[in-house]
Amino acid sequence: MIGEEAPANGDSAPSVDDCRAQLARILSSADFGATDRKHRFLSYVVDETLAGRSGRIKAYSIAVEVFGRDASFDPQSDPIVRVEAGHLRRALERYYLTAGQDDPVLISIPKGGYVPAFSLRYAPGPPPEEPRVAAAQAPRPRLGSKPRLIAAAAISAAAAVALAWWGYSFRLQPSQPEIPRLLVQSFDGLAGAAESAALARGLTQEVISQLSKFKDIVVVESPDPKTVPQARYALAGSVDLSTDTFRFRVRMLNRADGSVLWAHSYDGARTVSNLLRAQADVASNVATNLAQAYGIIFEADAGRDVRNPPDDWSAYSCTLSYYSYRASFDPEVSPSVLSCLEKAVERFPFYATAWALLSLTYIDEARFRFPFDPMRSTSLINQALTAADRAVQLEPLNVRGLQAQMFALYFNREIDAAMRVGSRAMTINPNDTIFMGEYGFRLALSGNWDDGCALVAEARERNPGPLAYYEVGLAMCSYFSGSYEQAVTWIRKANIPANALYHLIAATIFAEGGYKADVERERGWLLEHEPLLVTNVREEALLRFGRPEDAERFLASLRKAGFEFH
Repeated sequence: MIGEEAPANGDSAPSVDDCRAQLARILSSADFGATDRKHRFLSYVVDETLAGRSGRIKAYSIAVEVFGRDASFDPQSDPIVRVEAGHLRRALERYYLTAGQDDPVLISIPKGGYVPAFSLRYAPGPPPEEPRVAAAQAPRPRLGSKPRLIAAAAISAAAAVALAWWGYSFRLQPSQPEIPRLLVQSFDGLAGAAESAALARGLTQEVISQLSKFKDIVVVESPDPKTVPQARYALAGSVDLSTDTFRFRVRMLNRADGSVLWAHSYDGARTVSNLLRAQADVASNVATNLAQAYGIIFEADAGRDVRNPPDDWSAYSCTLSYYSYRASFDPEVSPSVLSCLEKAVERFPFYATAWALLSLTYIDEARFRFPFDPMRSTSLINQALTAADRAVQLEPLNVRGLQAQMFALYFNREIDAAMRVGSRAMTINPNDTIFMGEYGFRLALSGNWDDGCALVAEARERNPGPLAYYEVGLAMCSYFSGSYEQAVTWIRKANIPANALYHLIAATIFAEGGYKADVERERGWLLEHEPLLVTNVREEALLRFGRPEDAERFLASLRKAGFEFH
């Protein structure tokens, strides 16, 4: 029990000293990502429990002793303790998935109360054999689906925590959703020269390394293509050296009919520095063009006509539908995408990307439905946080999961924590320009306009998909730098006619540029289609900008455009 030393016979209860050391470890970690209020909350409930006073831990005592409420506090009318407890639970979950994944003691706040629970992550003695047996007995994935490395994850600390929270058994793991496979064949060194062959081997491995960072595809390497019949696509290439120059050629094929879906060549002067730089640049370019959400593989799969699709393909097609929706952010399409993704994670609960996209869709339901409803939006954001955390638990290196986590934290007003997640994801895969643009835009809106806008500009330059979202971001960047004519240029390019926030931003920019007819057009659209957005625009602005002064500047431009609001 807490307050006594853990017995040497294998009892899994940590000692008081172990628990206090773990509390200090959490509170001192930058990855805990919690506010001072949450620090005080966690310290209070842990200290009271370790002192044997857990019976005193009630909403009233926490409100008075931690949050400084007076004696008249009524927990029925003021939900602050319940709300902060939810935030604290998620902060602890995120900590144990990042910096705390190897910590010996687990501290959690079980739902339904505020008394913490303590347990040793690793019981004394040799590790149990059962996870390996269970993994070995798991049913084989369906033909054509990706067998994820769930068995290995089952014996990791992160998966152990995920099992405790979600109650899934790997013994009952269902088949996996359809995920496209890309066979990377060994590149050819032309002319038979040893140097060409060595460069070809290096280029092959660099391309595989960069492609493998995208978790929406499975990269397969095999010297014999006949051994991987499930791969729909193949990547081949060659290296050709002359006396003074080099040429790298890369092409992607549809294995069903041998058609070339994409090809590119890279030339340069034959120097050591040029060759090394070209290898890295070619691998980055190939990964960006092929594996992105709007890359060549996405386009090929989105165009496939699958009659009577099986469940695994239907789940994968939900992700394709999400990206089609994202091109326009049409709120009329969002509910069907949401329903599709909810069914996908119900059928395939280990599908990390679907959990991530479900989280992002919950956020869109909160941020694109007007007027702002605190209760509804809070519920949706909580759902988004839960889905994002699930995605990251399943695949800690899945950038789409980290993107969802960043978004959910940002709209939960945990902006510093959101930016830390974003920075980590950029390190994991700097070639994911979908994420680069999202992170850059969030970074800019949080107040770091210079760094954020530079990332948005780079994302637009490198991204193969729809560009309107990035152009809206660049319009905002130009607006906040005072370059109103440039902002007008960008907003005219970024046509997202179904999205109300696009029209709101356009009205703001046209007002500062002095384009009265354009202002009236945008104002008329908003008053006809989203009058409640105009009425509640202050609250909407404060939700999106990290700094109040940025929100006030935006609102001042809206007044210049003729909008009236409180």
